[in-house]
Amino acid sequence: MWASCGAAPGFPAPPSAAGSRAGPGTAATSPRGTHGVPGCPASRCASLCTWLTRMNNFTLMHYLDIHEDPTFIPEVAAEGRKEEPETKNTLEVLKQLMETRSHRANSGFSFKGIQDYLNCYRTGELTPLQVAQNIISSLEDTEKSSPPLRAIVQWDRAQIQKMAEASTTRYRNKCPLSLLDGIPVCLKEEIKVVPYHSRAGTTYLGTEPETEDATVTRKLREAGAIIIGVSNMHELGTGTTGSNPNKFHGTARNPYNPQHFTGGSSSGSAAAVAAGLCPLALGTDGGGSVRIPASFCGVVGLKGTFGLISCHGCLPLSYSTVSLGPICTSVTDAAIAYSILAETDPLYPYGLQQPKPSLSEILTPDLKGLKLGVNWTFFKACDAEILAVCQKAVEHLQALGASVVDVPLPEMDEVRVAHVICILSEMRDFLQPDFNIHFQEMNLDTRLNLTLASQFTALDYIKANRQRTRSMRFLREIFANVNCILTPATACTAPRIQDSDLLTGNNDVVTTVKSMRYMQLGNFTGIPGLVVPVGYTASGLPISFQVMAKWWDEAVLFRVGLKLEEFRDTTRKPTIYYDVLA
Repeated sequence: MWASCGAAPGFPAPPSAAGSRAGPGTAATSPRGTHGVPGCPASRCASLCTWLTRMNNFTLMHYLDIHEDPTFIPEVAAEGRKEEPETKNTLEVLKQLMETRSHRANSGFSFKGIQDYLNCYRTGELTPLQVAQNIISSLEDTEKSSPPLRAIVQWDRAQIQKMAEASTTRYRNKCPLSLLDGIPVCLKEEIKVVPYHSRAGTTYLGTEPETEDATVTRKLREAGAIIIGVSNMHELGTGTTGSNPNKFHGTARNPYNPQHFTGGSSSGSAAAVAAGLCPLALGTDGGGSVRIPASFCGVVGLKGTFGLISCHGCLPLSYSTVSLGPICTSVTDAAIAYSILAETDPLYPYGLQQPKPSLSEILTPDLKGLKLGVNWTFFKACDAEILAVCQKAVEHLQALGASVVDVPLPEMDEVRVAHVICILSEMRDFLQPDFNIHFQEMNLDTRLNLTLASQFTALDYIKANRQRTRSMRFLREIFANVNCILTPATACTAPRIQDSDLLTGNNDVVTTVKSMRYMQLGNFTGIPGLVVPVGYTASGLPISFQVMAKWWDEAVLFRVGLKLEEFRDTTRKPTIYYDVLA
């Protein structure tokens, strides 16, 4: 995450292996600096982390005088809704959404979404079992291809067939369980799925197969979904590229260009959806880990309000920043996943007072009456190609009747530092036994991140959570005047994979900073965010747009997101794509 730093303009180079400053062009001054630190023992990591702390201004909290009481969990009570009955229930809205999406389908390429699967099952054109056989063949092909896709890292033919056979029987008897019955899905490897190993991207966790599902896994099974396996991830969720040289994993490849990263940490989930292996995948998002890979891979990603979807049965790496969310082919599919997975869970302490999912207001012909907030200084802090496309996307929303309002986003550097302190400190706390016992088994960037976290103090952590109180207050004031905040999804597109990344992992400060720039506010304060693909660079890499809203207002994200999909007039077919409905 933040340990992936090399020298930056205005900062000294990190210490070399011998403790002296490396010369120009050597590993220590490279943006991929830790490649030159074989073994990276704890003492050397500590020396590097002292430099990293200075470089990234992580001591900022020391110098702030913040009087607000700390907020350790960004849990917000839902506002009371009007008692007026909804004109349409959620299922009716979703069916209408799917019909609308079908009518909009053009003659060019489009991802196969949930509606396409359901059409095949309902007409008898294909059965879930036939689709499962196609997926199994595709999974076999991904392992033989060069380079291998490495989206799904654990799968079982018998398990897939068993779920598909049960779904086929239900369709034959005309009694499907839900809109997800027969729909292929995968889950990130840190989410418990029987009978797979919850390795969380490591070589040492999950030594035995799971015997109990996570809450979301159980809900997917109850909905009739076909779980095709568990997906790849950046080790312990500590990075934003998806680079993972571990023996069980390897680095997932971006279906739009396999020589580029998928983004992380939910790398395999995004790659699986973009490659056509499934229209829905689940990931976790503590610093953009759903939204970054969705953006880099040209698909839709949702980080809901903190507590929206139960994280029971997921590795509790960071209890105050992580939300579980779907990666999908479309905004409609994200709304379907939201309607089924968003629910209170007595086994999960957050979100117990959340409102019922409401989608009745998302189907509108325009965006009249919506106020969309933009801080243009923050908005423009991205690559030129991304800015050009995203500015046009804002104009598109304006043309549909929305008002664009300039809004302040105060203390964003404080948010950046405070978020890093919170997520890394909480990870370091949870991983204390691993740090002591399995340090040498971790990837280099993981060791550095956890060593960096060891340098944060109780004062840092409390000050960071005082900052959270301030930032949440600022957002309440902003959302009193606007419905949404608009930003690009990421400040850069998917970076290229270097040969050394496949051996020792990726450590690139530029990518880390740019990919997380627009993500951290949502994780730190708990507000929801939706990323939607809106275009492509000249080289064909996806560009995405982010919409954020106040707590528990996912509906307005879907409303705006549906209109953003209309802005992108064409969808380019990924270089790696499996049409499992063919």
